[in-house]
Amino acid sequence: MTDLALDPVSATVAARAAARGDLRAIADLVAPGSRVLDIGCGDGALLELLAREKRVDGRGIELSQAGVNECVGRGLSVIQGDADSDLVYYPDDAFDTVILSQTLQATQRPKEVLKHLLRIGKHAIVSLPNFGHWPMRLQILFRGRMPVTDNLPVAWYETPNIHFCTIRDFVELTKEPDVDAVMEKAIALNGAGQKISINAPWWFWNLFGEQAVFVLRRRKA
Repeated sequence: MTDLALDPVSATVAARAAARGDLRAIADLVAPGSRVLDIGCGDGALLELLAREKRVDGRGIELSQAGVNECVGRGLSVIQGDADSDLVYYPDDAFDTVILSQTLQATQRPKEVLKHLLRIGKHAIVSLPNFGHWPMRLQILFRGRMPVTDNLPVAWYETPNIHFCTIRDFVELTKEPDVDAVMEKAIALNGAGQKISINAPWWFWNLFGEQAVFVLRRRKA
């Protein structure tokens, strides 16, 4: 049996992924040995984790050249690209799973990006911060200012997030007629990326979930 504590490389990979709370939850949803495209893969922490633990055939797209350089330096297959403009070049069902983690809210056209995810992948995994989380509501209500939290520490004038949404907003988007996604799984997470294991309706997650992960697929005609 492999003991990660005795493997410095594996421990480093796990620690890098742990810095982003949702990555462990996403990795647990990916099938071993599958073909994966990670859009907006950043420094490649998730791809590296999936390659080591799930032996996936992983590819990545990253907007920043610095991120691409770091990924390539780790031996990951990553190209520079923009989710808003470059997904159109990928064929239908090109990957088993397409991942978009903490990026949808930073795209120019989130609805079109989501439609491409469902077209390119047999499954799409989307994670996002919940702007309906109760501390954010209180900051707006009592301070009258855009919220700043541990997980969203950047002020409004510097944040890359341009389309703020709540868990409930995203669920409604998946139901739009020209999206019409099938939701296979939805997980609410706390700020540390730990699953909130309570059976509750959407309004509860919309209030108490700090972030969320969704597994979707395209509804077949």
